[in-house]
Amino acid sequence: MTKIIDGQKLAEKIKDKIVKEIVKLKGKRPNLAIILIGQREDSCLYVDLKEKEAKKIGIDTHIYKCRSDVDESEIFEMIDYLNNDKIIDAILVQLPLPAGFDTDGIIRAIDKNKDVDRFHPHSLETLFKTCDHSNVLPPVFEVILEILKDIECNLKGKKICLVCNSDIFGKSLAKVLTCRQAEVDIVGFNDRRSANKTKQADILITAVGQPKFIKKEMIKKDAVIIDIGITKQGKKVLGDVDFEDVKGKAGFITPVPGGVGPMTIAMLLKNTVELYKQRHK
Repeated sequence: MTKIIDGQKLAEKIKDKIVKEIVKLKGKRPNLAIILIGQREDSCLYVDLKEKEAKKIGIDTHIYKCRSDVDESEIFEMIDYLNNDKIIDAILVQLPLPAGFDTDGIIRAIDKNKDVDRFHPHSLETLFKTCDHSNVLPPVFEVILEILKDIECNLKGKKICLVCNSDIFGKSLAKVLTCRQAEVDIVGFNDRRSANKTKQADILITAVGQPKFIKKEMIKKDAVIIDIGITKQGKKVLGDVDFEDVKGKAGFITPVPGGVGPMTIAMLLKNTVELYKQRHK
């Protein structure tokens, strides 16, 4: 019987812990700045959710909305302003950016000590240099570890398959998992090895944005499946995994929606508080 991982419930537990940390700050509130470029529907939704959840737990948000045709130089000026603003503890640029923007350059422009997504080159360099990943993990990586911890899945010796199209994402996550003594394979959406690798995996993590791509014949019986992929089709939100097809064969699975999404927002807020604490000692 497949067990469905309740991401909303786990997210509430994480936020409860964050509230306790904020109470210890004795009235001081962490401040998160979010830059949104363009009107992409899912990005607007995510920013609204982040703002809503932040306010619930006592984090102040500063939202900067820009048109998709904004001059890139204005974005760099905005980031420089926020880097030097003593009020702001954490900065997030909502991804993906519209076509034509220098995503890597924009991420590099964020002060490494305010990079809440933890994909700044300095954060990645720290991640690759050591297996001590305290305070440097991207929120989605923290979510994966939290899920595996909650279901009491020991990573030592486990075969993990990452299905993703981002080199930085795949290699960075693989580093985090191999540090915990897992065996990791990375395959892309169009990789001919993908079906062979996925059905050998004890843990399958997918993030390609291809609705219902993963079928039951592609997974190992009783595998843990963590579905990060999200695609909107009309009013429906779909994951990379054909949920109904694999249900009954998988051991554990995260649903879409209601799985990784709520937890990622919670971990983003956790990182915001951690950055506040680091800045204010």
